[in-house]
Amino acid sequence: MAAGGFCKLPNGTVVVALNLPSPTAPEGSVRFLVHAHNRARALTRLRNLGLRAVYLRGNAAPPTPDEVTAVLHHPDGLIWRTAPVAGVAAAPDLVQELWHPVRALLRRPAAQT
Repeated sequence: MAAGGFCKLPNGTVVVALNLPSPTAPEGSVRFLVHAHNRARALTRLRNLGLRAVYLRGNAAPPTPDEVTAVLHHPDGLIWRTAPVAGVAAAPDLVQELWHPVRALLRRPAAQT
């Protein structure tokens, strides 16, 4: 089940956060963050990358302030990382996964010769 949300910034732009099924792991999910002029453009950016069935219904999981900061400081304005497993509290001494540019997720494996 995909969860997501958005927040509007003071300059009028939005940051959209979506949890989507992982394209590489059958049971995992990926959290995408997109910075755009409006929600429609944010979803269009994801659809243009091949994620065709992306919709934002409601605001159940808006981006946290740390996530907003991360996406605003990335030159592409489109980042991802593995979403934390729901219901499992992370140990305080574990470091969370860093954010990745979207091209790292969508990169195709090199052809084997």
